[in-house]
Amino acid sequence: MRAVWNGVVLAEAERTVVVEGNHYFPPESLHRECFTDSWARSLCFWKGLARYYTGTAGGRTNANAAWYYPHPSPLARKIKNHVAFRNGVVVEEAAPRVSR
Repeated sequence: MRAVWNGVVLAEAERTVVVEGNHYFPPESLHRECFTDSWARSLCFWKGLARYYTGTAGGRTNANAAWYYPHPSPLARKIKNHVAFRNGVVVEEAAPRVSR
């Protein structure tokens, strides 16, 4: 899977964790140069407190385009620090890599 915005791949992973229809990407799959911390927060009654990243790609900024749970509830522990996307970021299946 990969997350794409403004023609730039923001994250790419062989496996994601799907919760409530959202693909959560492992933290190591993010292209960190595309993200800055945001002050935004939101609260999910069962997952906990979400923190956000602002994305930058192709000279454009997408405020609060990604969120993650640094300290999720025990029910959501499998998405700890995994990142999901919104605000026009497209999550799609990546083309398979061809071995040569």
